[in-house]
Amino acid sequence: MKLALLQMTSGIDPARNAATLVDAARTARREGAAMLFTPEMSGLIDRDRERGSRSIVAEDEDPVLAAVRASAAAERIWVHLGSLAIRRTDGKFANRGFVIDDRGAIRARYDKLHLFDVDLPTGERWRESAAYATGERAVVAATPAGPLGLSICYDLRFAGLYAALSGAGATVIAIPAAFTRPTGAAHWHVLMRARAIESGAFVVAAAQTGVHEDGRATYGHSLVVDPWGEVLLDMGEAPGLGFVEIDQARIADVRGRIPVIDHRRAIPAVEQAP
Repeated sequence: MKLALLQMTSGIDPARNAATLVDAARTARREGAAMLFTPEMSGLIDRDRERGSRSIVAEDEDPVLAAVRASAAAERIWVHLGSLAIRRTDGKFANRGFVIDDRGAIRARYDKLHLFDVDLPTGERWRESAAYATGERAVVAATPAGPLGLSICYDLRFAGLYAALSGAGATVIAIPAAFTRPTGAAHWHVLMRARAIESGAFVVAAAQTGVHEDGRATYGHSLVVDPWGEVLLDMGEAPGLGFVEIDQARIADVRGRIPVIDHRRAIPAVEQAP
């Protein structure tokens, strides 16, 4: 199974971002990929919330989502659209990922469960919860690549989510991201490999990269990691498309050697020893 990953530098204009996504779907299919994976916030990155909010609309009005759905159908390729900023029916925003099939139909949606509220040593301060609502459920979707567990960026740090996804049958896990450079340099590779190993699953992590129009800088290094923790693809820092072949037989091989999913137990109450 051949997969394509788009590493991009999304900007403040959804139309330009949509054009990048449509071109990526066309090229990915031409190169023989069955499925394209894109980063978190593929349609818009803008930390000016007043300006950015003018481009955040309801799902059925979103021009980026419409363009990607049309492109998936035209090219006959599945797309995991890592996430878009979507205005919910209650007026709040969601950081929402989509699985789109090769006829342009939405097969699954996932709203980010863990929101990025941190103060970094560099002075960067992020409060995702100031604008976005948390998701309410974990999601596994049937795709040509296998049962796909959905997550987004900061979710990476919460191992319980990935135990739930692999326990529910996921053999491939998507972790689209817009990681900051300091946290990426410190934790990106080690956490991606850990999630793959503990889940006995492939991890596919399409990432934002470079310096964006709003001034933020992201880490890049889109990755594909196999269930043994081997890095099959590392795209470095340049934007563009990367390709990788994955073999579902690898799942059974690794899980047969170390059956961590079968050995999981519910954790009993923690004793507070004196």
